[in-house]
Amino acid sequence: MESQTKKSKYEIDMCNGTIMDKLISFSLPLMLSGILQLMFNAVDIIVVGRFSGSQSLAAVGSTTALINMFTNLFIGISLGANVLAARFYAAKREKEMSETVHTAITLALISGIVMAFVGVIFSRFALELMDTPDDVIGLSTLYMRIYFLGMPFFMLYNYGAAILRAVGDTKRPLFFLVAAGVINAGLNLLLVIVFDMGVAGVAIGTIVSQMISSILVLRCLCRSEGSYKLSFSKLRIRGIYMKQIFQVGIPAGIQSTVINFSNVLLQSSVNSFGSTAMAGYTAANNIFGFLYVTVNSVTQTCMSFTSQNYGAGKSKRMDKVLIDCIILSVVITSILGVSAYGFGPELLKIYTEDAKVIQCGMEILLYTTVTYFLCGLMDLFPGALRGMGHSAVPMILSVIGTVGTRIVWIFWIFPAHHSLDILFISYPASWIITIIMQVICYYFVRKKVHRDMQRQV
Repeated sequence: MESQTKKSKYEIDMCNGTIMDKLISFSLPLMLSGILQLMFNAVDIIVVGRFSGSQSLAAVGSTTALINMFTNLFIGISLGANVLAARFYAAKREKEMSETVHTAITLALISGIVMAFVGVIFSRFALELMDTPDDVIGLSTLYMRIYFLGMPFFMLYNYGAAILRAVGDTKRPLFFLVAAGVINAGLNLLLVIVFDMGVAGVAIGTIVSQMISSILVLRCLCRSEGSYKLSFSKLRIRGIYMKQIFQVGIPAGIQSTVINFSNVLLQSSVNSFGSTAMAGYTAANNIFGFLYVTVNSVTQTCMSFTSQNYGAGKSKRMDKVLIDCIILSVVITSILGVSAYGFGPELLKIYTEDAKVIQCGMEILLYTTVTYFLCGLMDLFPGALRGMGHSAVPMILSVIGTVGTRIVWIFWIFPAHHSLDILFISYPASWIITIIMQVICYYFVRKKVHRDMQRQV
């Protein structure tokens, strides 16, 4: 009886009853998780910048893009575990669900260990390739090496959380993240201020917090009842499930990694305007981060709900999930996007008092925040397609639409009209082009999926 109470308390029935209220209760903890992660990252930067000096701050900052590029691919693969687990769970295929869980956790552990070795061995080489200045490369290498030692914990948390989200539980991963984040902030202050450990202290604090979050999520899975219960004696990789996880997850990871690359190209164009514009873009980019986690949470919600209903054979409900997610995404991103622009000067003053930097930041925000609902729509259709097991084509279309448009813009349109306005119009332009391609793709895939479902009936 107790297990049933726990089940009803944390899990969400995605296949029956009203949809919108369930979408909100699923996506809200995801949004809060993303916002908290951004805030905890900011604490790392603030502590090291205030108490260890500008060299330490530069050392931590210079590793961000590189760490994101490494981790995004593997976080993308965890989405494959989420989709597969949600499908088997809704279809009540308990054996397949259990084997997917054990394959995913084993995969997380192995990939985390591999990433730890790669990070420790190749950190300095990768930083040298990025032309990291000589005065910070030593500290940057130290930070990255310690950070990557925590990769097994990082991977275990993300894959464990993906499995819990597959059954509708977004609340407990949020609780675990809050606990780990508070410990991380406390350790940062202790190791950096009291023990004067600088970048090493921040990196150690991150590893300990990741270890705690991974222990909490694994403990939760081990104590769960039913098909997603984790048993360490059953840990092994089964090829059939790993292949299906990769089919959805690898394209999602590649998409995220390549879009990050297009942002690096955009950064180089901003650099051509000098340090004022660079500072404005850095501040504006932080604001985008908070908008992106809201978009991403609705996309993940759409993916999980679509995948469960796909597993349960409920094609009409899949359509309703997408429509409700579109409404939810447009409403949230329109309110937040317009608010971000409306309160832009106040938000930018958090980062800087320089009037010229704020002016540059506002120019960038005008073309990106007010139109951010387009980014939400652009992400939703690939999310729905991944939920139906189709990940490769939407990934290709997203790369062509966003990266392709921005490359054309940066190398052909922007040089003829050298202004921040023209540069950042590339954001909404690339979103619109990608939406058109994704909608066409979704139309044809949906027809095929509905036809296949009718045949099975």
